[in-house]
Order: sequence, then structure tokens, then C-alpha cells
Amino acid sequence: MSDNYSKVLLEESEMPTQWYNVIPDLPTPPPPPLHPGTLEPIGPDDLAPLFPMALIMQEVSTDSYIDIPGEVLDVYRLWRPSPLLRARRLEKALDTPAKIFLKYEGVSPAGSHKPNTAVPQAFYNAQEGVKRLTTETGAGQWGSALAFATAQFGLDCEVWQVRASYDQKPYRKTMMELWGATLHASPSNLTEAGRAILATDPDSPGSLGIAISEAVEQAAQSEETRYALGSVLNHVLLHQTIIGEEALLQLAKVGETPDLLVGCTGGGSNFGGLSFPFLREKLAGRMDPVIRCVEPAACPSLSRGEYRYDFGDTGQLTPLVKMHTLGHTFIPDPIHAGGLRYHGMAPLVSHIYNLGLVEAEAIHQTECFAAALQFARSEGIVPAPEPTHAIAAAIREALRCKETGEEKVILTALCGHGHMDMAAYEKYLAGELVDYEFPEAAIAEAMANVPVIN
Repeated sequence: MSDNYSKVLLEESEMPTQWYNVIPDLPTPPPPPLHPGTLEPIGPDDLAPLFPMALIMQEVSTDSYIDIPGEVLDVYRLWRPSPLLRARRLEKALDTPAKIFLKYEGVSPAGSHKPNTAVPQAFYNAQEGVKRLTTETGAGQWGSALAFATAQFGLDCEVWQVRASYDQKPYRKTMMELWGATLHASPSNLTEAGRAILATDPDSPGSLGIAISEAVEQAAQSEETRYALGSVLNHVLLHQTIIGEEALLQLAKVGETPDLLVGCTGGGSNFGGLSFPFLREKLAGRMDPVIRCVEPAACPSLSRGEYRYDFGDTGQLTPLVKMHTLGHTFIPDPIHAGGLRYHGMAPLVSHIYNLGLVEAEAIHQTECFAAALQFARSEGIVPAPEPTHAIAAAIREALRCKETGEEKVILTALCGHGHMDMAAYEKYLAGELVDYEFPEAAIAEAMANVPVIN
């Protein structure tokens, strides 16, 4: 193929039929989750009240590849394989010799990468007789994806959305309800966890940690209900690797290899989904890209957090996992990248970062929205606020290439469109969007609540 291309497609028959598990290829395995009561490593039975056994087995699997069920592939085919775009107009606007590629996940029914794991989670729960799933959501991408997925397999869905995003993105509620879900703003008066937060702060903007507590509390009260998580856990990142596997095939079609891979990083699923197959190739010596996590400066768990055992939720209902954390009681400022407002990073991404296999940087939201504006005006796609972090990082690198003359290949995941985020763009265009300083005092206070585990 000539160099004059703007989109790289795969045939439906070329869609990968296995997910990739990076754990067997790592130099050392990640530390195990611990039971919050005994502080001993948890076993499958400890997770059974929350997840179906098929997902629990994937969570602890040592197999490098796991077959994707045919029923899941059938739903995937509604939008997969997703396109790999070359941002030629952006390259021209930047006057850079770099090539910028974007794996575009905004073509899914929910408009993001989240259905890649929502669909298999709904499928495995339905296979084991579960009737209802509860979950949390930040910006609403995950809640929308799970609502879509549960509709495919006849499950009820109940969602707790972080209050700040619930108020900022009202049409996400409508989208979830169209697919049959029930939605609550979090913190809510429906759970003990929510009521405890409201008692101390009636105007709490909420956090993913709080919303997780509410969803987990509800799931634990019914034999027919289980909990679904949209990021952080190993099986979630596993399902997302179809992104990277497709991207590898697409780049091979045009004879390109990335020099730099950047991904926005909140809980870690989008980043892991894109990067893990490329990390496999790097560890095997077949390519050598720099792999960089990009997170919001107001909530930089990797670049400013501590690598410690901590709870995944504010109410301390979840197992303790070793991750880069800002403290489970930390409530991030209400930045518009709601899907990145999480106090911790996926244990697997944290472990890989701790091994020195990936880098991390943090960017303020005004630079991200400026990058989004330039991207939208050159490429026509309005990105969700979350991937604007990766776009900003890609533009930084492309401008460095302009200065040095390097012809780097830059790859990122455009993990969702921003059609539901017009309020954020309206504020940016009106000059009302502000950057939040990293709250050192608030982090210190939250970290004081993190358990000390040797």
C-alpha cells in the first residue's frame, strides 16, 4: 500500500478470536489481591458473591490467550473490527514529519471502547443465571456500555453515576434508560455507603470510589445480582486487548511499527487494551516502542501516587489490591474527563509501570481541550474528554519531531467520541474551563487512611 492512506480497515473475517493475557510474559507476576479482613491472598470463592466464576477464572488465569465465545463475537461484529485512522490533516496542521495513528473505538454503539468488556461480562453472567448487574460509572461511557450489553442478553442493569458527571452529562442518563437501565446519582440515599458520605458532605461531587461502594453494596444483597466493573481488574483489561491485537494487524498491513504509543489512563482499561499486545511484541524483541500512560494533572495516580495496597472503593468493601493510589478516600476535582477521576490505577498497569516497562505523564485539562479543538478542526472527529489527554501527548511528541526532524510513528487509542460532552466544550470555548492544581494536602489526608501492609 502507498503512503497516501487515511484509514486502515480489517475484514470481519480478520477480527481476532482470542484475548491476550500479558501476565505470563511479564518478568514477575503482579502481587495478589488481599482479603480485607484476613489480609491473606483471596481465592476464587472470595469473589463469587460479586462475579461469575468464568470471569473469576479469567482474573487469575495464567494462560496467554483466552478464546472469545462465539456469542460475544456475534455482538462484537456490530462494530468490530474498528478502524485505524491516520491523522494526515493533523500532521499537516502541525507541519510535522511524524505519522500519527489513532485506533478509533468511538464507532461502537455506546460510542467508546467500553463495550469490549461489557459484552463478555453480560454474557458470562447470563450463562450462570444472573438476573441483574449493578455498576458504577464516571463520565457515563461504562454505564452506557453495560446498559447496551445487558440489553443483548436479557439482564437488568442498575447504575450509580458520579454526581459531578451525572450533572454535566444529562443525556448519558437518557442513553442508559433507552437500553433499559436504571440510573442513580452517586452518592445516593439508597445505600449505607452513599448515606454516610452525604451525612458529612451533602454537596459531595462524588467519586468513582464512592459509586463503586454503592454498586458493590447492592450486588452483595441479592443472590441473583452480581457486580460489573468497567476498568481496573485483570479480566477487564484482558477483554480490551482486542483493540491492540487489531491495531497490530492494521499497522502490519501498511508496513508501520510504532515508535511511541500513548494512551489516556484513568483506571487502565483503554491503555491496557491498546498497549498490552504491543508490550508482548516489545518483550519478545520484535519491536521497541516507548509506551506512555497519560493521566489528568488533577488526578495523577501513576506519576504522583504511591505503590501500595489500598481499597478500590471508598467504603472499603472491595479486596485490597496493590496499585498506584492517591488514597481511597480522595475525591478528585470535578474535571470534565470524568472517566479518569479514579483514585487508583489498575494493579496490572501499576505493576508494569513499577517494573519500568512503561512511562507516565500528567497533563492539565485546558491543554487537552486545546488539543481536542485542533484535532476536531483538522480531522472532523470530536473526541471524548478522556482521550484528549492522549491526543495532547501525541501533539507534544509530533511537535518535538518537527524540531528534531525525526520521522516517528505515533499510535494512540481514540477511545470514544465526545458527542455527549458538549457542555464541557461549551465551557472551553467560552473560556470558562480552568486547570486544577494538584491537591497535595488532600492527597496527604487521603493517604493517611491507606492501610499499612508490609
